[in-house]
Amino acid sequence: MVKEPAIFFDRDGTLIKTNIKNSKPIANNNVEKLSFFKDSYKVCKFLKKKYRLFIVTNQPDVGSKKIKKKDVISINNKIKNELKISKIYNCYCYKINCKFKKPNPGMITKAAKEFNIDLKKSYMIGDRWKDIVSGKKAKCKTILIKKSYSEVAKCKPDYIVENLGEILKIINYE
Repeated sequence: MVKEPAIFFDRDGTLIKTNIKNSKPIANNNVEKLSFFKDSYKVCKFLKKKYRLFIVTNQPDVGSKKIKKKDVISINNKIKNELKISKIYNCYCYKINCKFKKPNPGMITKAAKEFNIDLKKSYMIGDRWKDIVSGKKAKCKTILIKKSYSEVAKCKPDYIVENLGEILKIINYE
């Protein structure tokens, strides 16, 4: 069976807008306040032609009981349906050593096994250093959407862009 390439997106700050508090991103916990970046639909529609699309997201506020799991699921369902995402992988753990919590590659490698994904032909796209390190550990190409909180010095992305729409210039020409 031939392996497929995939795009692994981080969720908050990558496909949907996030709140910034004290220079740190805060995950949205209310489906009514969900807001997509303007290029999310266009980017996903274009990439879906050649790639299987996934979201891999740390949601430690569920594990620490700051957010209800049902709220994360509601937000994920709306994103999955609107952007036509194959599957969303969540890590609810707030402990550092969980193999699924980014910067560890567990969610990506689980998707690769479940969907027969060729990780060397795949991309991890995110707005934080943890996304990039996770993608690197999984042997994906990586694209960082640079934000004030990205902590670029902690990672070595293959590409850095200013916004989601710019990734099409990279992926389109490879």
